[in-house]
Amino acid sequence: MEALYYSNMVRLSPIEKNKEQEIVDLLSLAEQEQELPQEIEQKRSKGLLKTGYTTGTCASAATKASLLAVVFGKYVDDVTVSLPKNKTAQLKIAWIKIEQDHDSATSAVVKDGGDDPDVTHGAEICSTVSFTNQIGTITIDGGKGVGRVTKPGLGLQIGRAAINSTPLNMIKQAVMDIASKKLNDCGIHVIVSVPKGEEIAKKTDNPRLGIVGGISILGTTGIVLPYSTASFAASISQSMDIALAMDTKTVVLTTGGRSEDFAKELFEQHLPEHSFIQMGDFAGFSIKQCTNKKIQKAIIAGFIGKLTKIAMGIKQTHVKGSHVDIEFMSKAASECTSSQDIILDIRKANTARHVFEIIMRNNISGFFDLICKKVYEQMYEYSKGELQLEVVMFDFEGKVCGRYLKN
Repeated sequence: MEALYYSNMVRLSPIEKNKEQEIVDLLSLAEQEQELPQEIEQKRSKGLLKTGYTTGTCASAATKASLLAVVFGKYVDDVTVSLPKNKTAQLKIAWIKIEQDHDSATSAVVKDGGDDPDVTHGAEICSTVSFTNQIGTITIDGGKGVGRVTKPGLGLQIGRAAINSTPLNMIKQAVMDIASKKLNDCGIHVIVSVPKGEEIAKKTDNPRLGIVGGISILGTTGIVLPYSTASFAASISQSMDIALAMDTKTVVLTTGGRSEDFAKELFEQHLPEHSFIQMGDFAGFSIKQCTNKKIQKAIIAGFIGKLTKIAMGIKQTHVKGSHVDIEFMSKAASECTSSQDIILDIRKANTARHVFEIIMRNNISGFFDLICKKVYEQMYEYSKGELQLEVVMFDFEGKVCGRYLKN
């Protein structure tokens, strides 16, 4: 296990810097691909959604409180921490504990994610600080509940704690704010921990990304914007980087957990675990990432609803207000059957699944393959012809009902 060592500056490799900036730059595209419940969208448009703070901000605040306790003997109820872009935030301190030897202190911040449905909301983010004999040196590491990197492609060295560069800089700044003079006499060691982190991590993409033992300490701005696509977009991008770092040139992009399970049954004999990436609603973003990262082939796998949206030309699957066009589906059906009664039934359908049932009940041959072909055409154009594509549609029992691969 490797701690992170710093002196006057946090030294990040060019890969680490580029990785974090790449994720920031790509979020504007992903933000277009989100459809929210109407009540949430209304609150968002009126600016009524409450923002929160990232795990990185919480770790920085806890570090500052611990230093105030161990260096000056001050027990504080809140602290002000520095955020990126010259902003600040004031966070409450849940508790502080000084060890009997007075050489170490631990503080905790309860993460407040605001109105964002974040699994880390309410988690205790702790920071333990102690002194070392390495004068002028700040070391930062992860403890219980903070994950460790086990796969390449994340921009962090294998074996390191999963603490990204922005939180590292914020923690380092917290140390400098409180204990810069103390560093003339000793070094300062910071351990970030999350008591329930290992349990929380099971609800995240960390296991998929090869981060084991806990959550990541994240945040590019220090602030959580409710219903932001940041974490999901970052996960997609990082999953592709891991695949490439492990010399995998084909990825399977699925629309969710069920479609991924079905895709694994279909492809897992030929493709490794890290090839499977849940793109969720972010089809356009994912295809663009495949193209930018020079992945050779993407297999798009899902059910009739989301695949039909892509086939319609909605390259960002969940652009706000987009819906499956039943008329589009009826026109596609007319290419597969001459029965006007069936076409009329489809036009009266309520949902894509209802159309699926009509097609199955009437044994219309070729319809699902045609939808897959139209998905292929839209995504192939979106990738500017630089990506090999295959499209697979599952029925709701996991059987392949449609497929398209250009010969």
